[in-house]
Amino acid sequence: MPELPEVETIAQNLKMGIDTPTLIGQEITKVSTRWPRHIERPSISTFRKKIRNRIIEDVGRRGKYLVLDLDEGTLLIHLRMSGDIRMINEEDVRGRFEHTILHFASGWQLRFSDARKFGRMILVRDPEEIFAKLGPEPLDPEFTVEAFANILSNKKRMIKPLIMDQSFIAGMGNIYTDEALHIAGIHPSRRSDGLTSGQVEALWSGIRMALLAGIQNNGASIDWIYRGGEYQNHFRVYQQPGEPCPVCETPIERIVLGQRGTHYCPSCQREK
Repeated sequence: MPELPEVETIAQNLKMGIDTPTLIGQEITKVSTRWPRHIERPSISTFRKKIRNRIIEDVGRRGKYLVLDLDEGTLLIHLRMSGDIRMINEEDVRGRFEHTILHFASGWQLRFSDARKFGRMILVRDPEEIFAKLGPEPLDPEFTVEAFANILSNKKRMIKPLIMDQSFIAGMGNIYTDEALHIAGIHPSRRSDGLTSGQVEALWSGIRMALLAGIQNNGASIDWIYRGGEYQNHFRVYQQPGEPCPVCETPIERIVLGQRGTHYCPSCQREK
C-alpha cells in the first residue's frame, strides 16, 4: 500500500505537472467507471452530478489520502492496496486496470488504476468528516517530540501496530515503520508503555527521518503498482532478511507481528 511518502510524491507531481499538465485549474466534465464501488460516497448517480463542471483548485495530502480541493467540495482518493493515479491524454488506450477516470475539458484525464479494486473516492463538503478520525501528521511542525510523548503516554500496546494505527499517527505503514524503528534502535514488539524518554525521542526522530528520506527519493517502488520511486534502494531493514545491518552488519531478521511481515536487526533492536 502506498504510504505517506508515496502519496505525497503523487500529490506533488499532480500539482506541479511533472511531464503532464498540472491538475490545478482542470475542469471536470464527467466521470466514467467500470467499477462503481470505487465511489464510496455519495451514491454514484449523485457523485456524477456533483463532480460535473467542478474545477480543481489545489492538490494535497492528508495521511494516505490524496486531497483534491474543488471550487465546491473536496474529492478524497485513497489508493489502498494497489492503487495508482496518473494524468493521461485522452487519446491514449485505456489500460486494463484503469477502472475510474475523471475527464477534463482540456482533453486530459485523471486515471485511477487499481488491480485489486480496493481504492476509494469520496466527495464531501467538509473533509473533516473523514479526517477527524486520523491522528496527527508526523511531519507537521506542531508534531513535536513533546506532542508525540503526550499521545504516547496513555497507550499500552505493541509499538509497531500502534505506529501503523492511522488514528494514532496518519500516514505510517509497514515500510516506514520498520525503517523508523531501526533508526530508533527499538524492537518492533516492545510495549509502548515501556519506552524510556530517550527512546520516545529517538522514535519521534526516526519516524521523521524515515519519512523524509522516503519523500526525498520519491517513495519506494517495490512492485509494479507504484512506479518511479528510489527509496527501495536505500532500505535499512525492510525486505532485507539475511542482509547485513547497515549499522552493525548483523543479518536482518524477519518475523510476523500483527499478521504483517516485520524486519529488524536483532543486535541494534534488542527485544529487552
